[in-house]
Amino acid sequence: MVRIAIVDYGVGNLKSIRNGLRKVGAEAFVTGSVEGLKDVDAVVLPGVGAFGEAIRNLADMSGVLRSLVDAGRPLLGICLGLQLLFTASTEGGFHRGLGFFRGLIVKLPSRVKIPHIGWNTLEILNPGCVLLEDIPDGSYVYFVHSYYAKVEEGVNVDAETVYGVRFPSVVSKEPVFATQFHPERSGKVGLRVLENFVNYVRR
Repeated sequence: MVRIAIVDYGVGNLKSIRNGLRKVGAEAFVTGSVEGLKDVDAVVLPGVGAFGEAIRNLADMSGVLRSLVDAGRPLLGICLGLQLLFTASTEGGFHRGLGFFRGLIVKLPSRVKIPHIGWNTLEILNPGCVLLEDIPDGSYVYFVHSYYAKVEEGVNVDAETVYGVRFPSVVSKEPVFATQFHPERSGKVGLRVLENFVNYVRR
């Protein structure tokens, strides 16, 4: 059974993500320490909240996360976890991110109600993406966010969603994957996304 660490840095739907991963066959556990990231097969970076506080709370773990990815261990970012993987964010000032993906996190346009909360559809651009195996185009998933990623070269945009602007809802650069939506709150489709990630980790 694959061991997947869910990073606890003070924000996130930790129990529901853990339960979802366990439901699809992973040995999932929550850890808030560098020590807890030893001997894991993969890492999930969840998150709901402010970018600046989150990146400060992750400071001690950033080097270990980089080492794990460099060693080929898969990493899945969810919601704020996706945003933290980018170069920087404009939320509440300018903050450097973890830098796994090149791009900038910016606010959704003011012409729509912010935050974007609720069900919305996935427009699948890359059906070959690991996370999207057997996920039909147009599937509904659950979002809660006020910012989105403006992606630069070298990052795969595997699915997009429209809310005032067309934004990336699934991105990847193996072995790093991320969803702007919450798989753990997206019913059967979300469970399938988590199962696809677990199956990738098993390879």
